[in-house]
Amino acid sequence: VNARQNNARDDITGALICRRDIFLQLLEGPEAAVLATLTRIQKDDRHLNVTQHLSGPLRERLFGQWAMLHDPAHSWIWPANAIEDGVPLVAGRDEITGVFAKLASNVGAAAAP
Repeated sequence: VNARQNNARDDITGALICRRDIFLQLLEGPEAAVLATLTRIQKDDRHLNVTQHLSGPLRERLFGQWAMLHDPAHSWIWPANAIEDGVPLVAGRDEITGVFAKLASNVGAAAAP
């Protein structure tokens, strides 16, 4: 069963930003389901160095129409040298949520499947 099917079943939405040098994922949904999904990800040997940057409630879902939006973030997220310097590891809540808010505004509700 793939992640999108699991997410739809568990009422999880979100986005995955992936580029050759970074993977950044936002999971939205009921707290227990999000925690169970995170646990599955951490136990899956295909995922290395999983770091939880933040947790807590959001006022509303940014990607409510997406079981999991995939975005390659070619140019608008941190440049490669910033990632090498560890910027995402020390980024604050506002910066991380800002990345996903920008993505959500870029795709817009009209683009949802």
